[in-house]
Amino acid sequence: MARRPRVVRTVSALRRTVARFRAAHEPIALVPTMGALHAGHLALVRAAQRRADSVIVSIFVNPTQFAPHEDLKTYPQTFAADIAVLAALKTDLIWAPSVETMYPAGFATRIVPEGPATAGLEDAFRPHFFAGVATVVAKLLIQCEPDVAVFGEKDYQQLKVVARLVRDLDLPVKIISVPTVRENDGLAMASRNAYLSESERAVAPVLHRVLADCAGKIAQGALVARVLDEGGAAIERAGFTLDYLEARHAETLKPIETADDGPIRLLVAARIGKTRLIDNVGV
Repeated sequence: MARRPRVVRTVSALRRTVARFRAAHEPIALVPTMGALHAGHLALVRAAQRRADSVIVSIFVNPTQFAPHEDLKTYPQTFAADIAVLAALKTDLIWAPSVETMYPAGFATRIVPEGPATAGLEDAFRPHFFAGVATVVAKLLIQCEPDVAVFGEKDYQQLKVVARLVRDLDLPVKIISVPTVRENDGLAMASRNAYLSESERAVAPVLHRVLADCAGKIAQGALVARVLDEGGAAIERAGFTLDYLEARHAETLKPIETADDGPIRLLVAARIGKTRLIDNVGV
């Protein structure tokens, strides 16, 4: 049976453990998560283990990135199962603070990012989101003092926001990105996939199929606007309500018009039933 990794819940206990890692001259990696771990998260942990001797996985469902109408109260929480899979991976430390620890009474500071956080993608539909993400990620990086922090490419705009945050605030950490992990049918792994009904789950892979088809057509020289129009129509025919299907510069997230404006990233967000899914691919 795998050894249960150490779980700490106070900043003082976390800092004592980090100090021991530092005293042993062990490079530290952080993998921030909100729990409900799946194979995509585990790929991040393995990537962290390849880059550092000591790996910290944080599990914290961050309330400040949820709007009042969103799914904070029903967000999947599987802490015991998460601990078991992290034990199997021989994770060194789990940072699992309470909301009161992260946001104590009187907490009055937040980071409001611009740049990629105001690209008109997720921020157009979730205007509260990136201030919550930027604030909690900054706290986690300061608390854990990692040499590297590992994020998945599935949340691509978030990845770019975090990279800009680290660069702009001169934080001494390297951000590592890991390609999206997918189910066999192409659906990007995500904790919210658990919300999908059987019929919705059968339709969900359409998002990736359309993205891949659009990327192929753009790479072959088709007009970007026409490809996106056709792709959006295909997504809606499958039963989704489309929030956006966009072609953006892969680094700045600024809109592009032709393949010559690249490198290009295609990004999509759409709802099926009560579940909102996002995905992206490079061209």
